Amino acid sequence: MILNVSGRTDIVAFYTDWFMKRYQEGFLDVRNPFSGTMVSRIHFEDVDAILFCTKNPIPIIKHLSIIQKPILFHITLTPYRKDIEPNVPPKGKIIEAIKKVSNIVGVNNIVVRYDPIFLNTTYNLEYHKKAFHHMCFLLSGYVKTIIVSFVDDYKNVRKNNNILNIKPFTEADYKEIGISFSESAQTYGMTVQTCFEENNLMEYGFKKGECLSHELAFELTKKTYKRWKARKGKKCNCVEMVDIGVYNTCKHFCKYCYANYDETKVNKNFIEHDSNSTMLIGKIQKNDIIKRRNA
Repeated sequence: MILNVSGRTDIVAFYTDWFMKRYQEGFLDVRNPFSGTMVSRIHFEDVDAILFCTKNPIPIIKHLSIIQKPILFHITLTPYRKDIEPNVPPKGKIIEAIKKVSNIVGVNNIVVRYDPIFLNTTYNLEYHKKAFHHMCFLLSGYVKTIIVSFVDDYKNVRKNNNILNIKPFTEADYKEIGISFSESAQTYGMTVQTCFEENNLMEYGFKKGECLSHELAFELTKKTYKRWKARKGKKCNCVEMVDIGVYNTCKHFCKYCYANYDETKVNKNFIEHDSNSTMLIGKIQKNDIIKRRNA
């Protein structure tokens, strides 16, 4: 199995101490978000590789030498300010952290996500084109792959629309982003792609690819995996992974986030986090049904 740490929250940024304790003790528990008493117990001996997804890799860098598993990183780096990403560290610090991670895990095992893109009067096309080009310049030699996505109509996005003030994309907008981003990436020896997007921008120079391809997964683990079960009607060729996170637990409070929709609940969950628990939020209860997951 490949662990996703995590698409539901930023474990690296806020819960690294918990994760490392679980790694050293050899297992962790994940409550099923749709069935409250069902708990999956994951033993690290059954884990083939770990994908860390984060906006802030700084807390885990000092621990990476301890983890004796193939490691991948997806690090999200966007050009938004505190009005949109109130608790994300300064981007200069994240850039330096990306370079450190790249030196540790290797340039082929790190992806930067420019994700998501939205447009308004402040964050317009010219703003994104300049920001993306500058990011490529700063990360040249440290990153080969950049994944781009566009903002979706999530509950949190609708709730914060008075802040986001999103302007709908036109076909001309997609074309301009596609051509500009492709040229910037190529200039600095990178490829740029989308994943799970209706507008894949391949006609403008974007590469066809996945967040985690079957080829890379096999190269790292010498095993094959099922294809990820995407939403109904959507096609995705990414490798199936096991997410160990919990929704409504990320303290970045990004206004476009799909995994948070209730900041009051985030704060409540954060209080219920215990770094000594086997679970990210809360603890095992007497009525819980625990089953070992090995695939």
